[in-house]
Amino acid sequence: MAVTDRRKQVLTSAAQSFATFGYKATTMDQVAKIANVGKGTIYTFFANKEELFDEILYGAILDMKKIAEREISRDREFFNNLYRVLDRLLEFRREHELFIKLSHEVRDFGTPQALEALDKVENVILEYMERELKIALDNKEIKPCDPQIVANVILRLYITLTTESRKSSEALNKEQIKHYFRLFLSEGLAEVRELNK
Repeated sequence: MAVTDRRKQVLTSAAQSFATFGYKATTMDQVAKIANVGKGTIYTFFANKEELFDEILYGAILDMKKIAEREISRDREFFNNLYRVLDRLLEFRREHELFIKLSHEVRDFGTPQALEALDKVENVILEYMERELKIALDNKEIKPCDPQIVANVILRLYITLTTESRKSSEALNKEQIKHYFRLFLSEGLAEVRELNK
């Protein structure tokens, strides 16, 4: 087996182990067993578990960046692009086995490495949003604002609309989420009234 194939086999097996057992419970012995290689083979490619985990996380983050780029269309309006990308990225994060396991691990054990990994994923989303906000500002599609603050607010709003609504008896569907997203962000709550002179 070629060296690159063996490295790929180790990465695939490690991804499976982290997604099944979480960060804390995954050992190099488990990865070696799943990959059907000696533990020494893993160490020829990766110095330790942290480096192996970082490589897997980096691959997942690259996948997220590809999704974001694929969903962007410069001939669509800003809020439509933003909604589409957030929807796809958070869906990816919600369904990705590794992220699911890491979320459970943070909730159940508070594993610092799992929390740090999820923070990295969130930062990728925030960086994308800040970039898009800056483009929208340059194109005068949105009012002057601080892209970093607005990106955080938008992400929290979207997460609240998608996750909190699922906890209630009547979860919002995608169209309802999109409606509220637009209501709060692109239209605002206040009625526009002409002032009497």
